[in-house]
Amino acid sequence: MWNGAIIMVFTMNSHLHIPMYLFLCNLSLVDMCYTTVTVPKLIEILLSGNNMISFLQCLAQMYFFALMISAEVAILTIMAYDRYIAICIPLHYHHILSRRKCLWILMLAWVSAIFNSVFLTSFASTTAWCHPKNIEHFYCDVKALAKISCSELRFQAVIFVDTLLLGFLPFTISLMSYVKILRVILSIASMEGRKKAFSTCSSHFIVLLFFYGAGVCVYIRPPTQYREGPEQVFSILYTIVTPTLNPLIYSLRNKDVKDALIKLIRLKSK
Repeated sequence: MWNGAIIMVFTMNSHLHIPMYLFLCNLSLVDMCYTTVTVPKLIEILLSGNNMISFLQCLAQMYFFALMISAEVAILTIMAYDRYIAICIPLHYHHILSRRKCLWILMLAWVSAIFNSVFLTSFASTTAWCHPKNIEHFYCDVKALAKISCSELRFQAVIFVDTLLLGFLPFTISLMSYVKILRVILSIASMEGRKKAFSTCSSHFIVLLFFYGAGVCVYIRPPTQYREGPEQVFSILYTIVTPTLNPLIYSLRNKDVKDALIKLIRLKSK
């Protein structure tokens, strides 16, 4: 509901049609979609006790989850770059991030996410399964599938390279952006100016900490055969908790979004 409200607020308020809110709208869309990929099956398992899933359904779930998680990483990185431009070189903001360039950047993010999910799903579809086909997870995650693969080391190598290119590299770009942002904020003379500059990027920084913190605990940890519990807990954090918190963090800490939401609620109540 919160993610849907942010998308509705963005589409209905023309003064929010700027790069930052365009990226936020895409982030809300991704959060809605990849939660929808995992949660319905989990609810079915909890209510019916039926924890079976066909191979094609598993591949489909894996494809859409990989697509959404890759898109989320790309969009969070773009948002970090957006905050860097806004704070470090604000006079060139509208030139660097024009509407046309933003659309091209978003298109590139979605296309790269599609290619990544196609690659991972194609690799999984051609892999032989020789262990008992019990996935120790509540959805078809690529790391959980690697544990029942005949070529687990090869599968883990693919996961490592994928995590390095589409996880660690974007995180490094985001971290570098915030290091430069912090330098600029600390160089501001007035305390009021520092607070104002920090408030424009604090929401996104909190979201990054939640997302990458949980993601690192799942995909960077070495594979263990008998300790699936912690991975499932951290997976719940970034597949269910984080998408729920994202719109709350942005709406509660962003005055424009908060005012637009209040205005929307008032219009609906009349």
